[in-house]
Amino acid sequence: MALIVQKYGGSSVADPERIKKVAKRIVATKRRGGKVVVVVSALGDTTDRLIELAHQIASEPAEREMDVLISTGEQVSVALLAMAIHSLGARAISFTGPQVGIVTDSSHTKARILRINTNRIREELRKGKIVIVAGFQGVDINENITTLGRGGSDLTAVALAAALKANCCEIYTDVAGVYTADPRIVPRARKLSNISYDEMLELASAGAKVLHNRSVEFAKRFDIPIRVRSSFSRGEGTMVTKEHKFMEDVVVRGVTLNTDEAKVSLRGVPDKPGVAAKIFKTVADENVNIDMIIQNIGKKGKSDISFTVMKRDLKRTLAIAKKISETMGAERVDFDENIARISIVGVGMRTHSGIAARMFGALASKKINIEMISTSEIKISCIVDKKYGQKAVRVIHTKFGLGKG
Repeated sequence: MALIVQKYGGSSVADPERIKKVAKRIVATKRRGGKVVVVVSALGDTTDRLIELAHQIASEPAEREMDVLISTGEQVSVALLAMAIHSLGARAISFTGPQVGIVTDSSHTKARILRINTNRIREELRKGKIVIVAGFQGVDINENITTLGRGGSDLTAVALAAALKANCCEIYTDVAGVYTADPRIVPRARKLSNISYDEMLELASAGAKVLHNRSVEFAKRFDIPIRVRSSFSRGEGTMVTKEHKFMEDVVVRGVTLNTDEAKVSLRGVPDKPGVAAKIFKTVADENVNIDMIIQNIGKKGKSDISFTVMKRDLKRTLAIAKKISETMGAERVDFDENIARISIVGVGMRTHSGIAARMFGALASKKINIEMISTSEIKISCIVDKKYGQKAVRVIHTKFGLGKG
């Protein structure tokens, strides 16, 4: 008997009517045979409203208490969805993450899953019930509520699919699948029928909002096929699976825009061995993730080091950077929030040369200056001025012919 894990995002359950429609879809899946586990996000923009409320109370709310607060949104969703399923004559039961044994580390607001005890879910499935689990949340070994970071419901769904050895994990959202670019920026963006784990992981890490990057890591590790589908249509969506040989025929699969990052620069840093190691170890010790890094060639015994962080970590990073600069005798610390990261991704880039030159040429043709560059085997990213972000995406999308069928 097949086991399917379905995840519905906040837009899919934004109001009572949408909750009822989702309930009908779930019940129809159940009646086709098999077992169904559902993971649900908070209704609409509930999490954003809770975060805003917290900041009206305190300028820097304690992260533990933030987890207690923002985890409540999903608890509302699962209860309402279970009621909607009951009204259709089907049997369902709702649980929070802690109730089904999702154990995490203690990194509040961005916890990592350590293990899942599936006994309670399996017992309810054996009774023929649809099991509904609150996404985005868990509990640490000290029984503190934790959350997995924004988009964490995707991770909950894939992790449960892996733990339960599900046949497939379906992610329902407000788009019809994974596109070559954000259709709101590029109207001619094309939906992909399939994409590899590695490509999806790079796209998610580079700013694509369709899937949480850690959920893709989980799916790749346990070889869980993911189907990304729309809650509002019956389309087949996009399958995220292992890489296949034919995927190399397409050089670039997609282009992304990320405006959620900021650039921090330490100016006039002593140009000597060990300085960079000290800077980035100190930042890492504060649980801040760094993305792109660039160090200028030293002049007169000094150099500049720049790196990017998520905007939500900027205030904390600046405080750390200023302390570091004082201890090592740097001249000053600068920052820039008005940046955009443009990335192209494709497994075909491994076997094709000149991709970077084409990307840089496309940007140059529109007089868009590049501030930073980073590359991997299947991704090239550039930092540009935020005001040119959408234009950069459109010109690159056209340059690589991504809108063609």
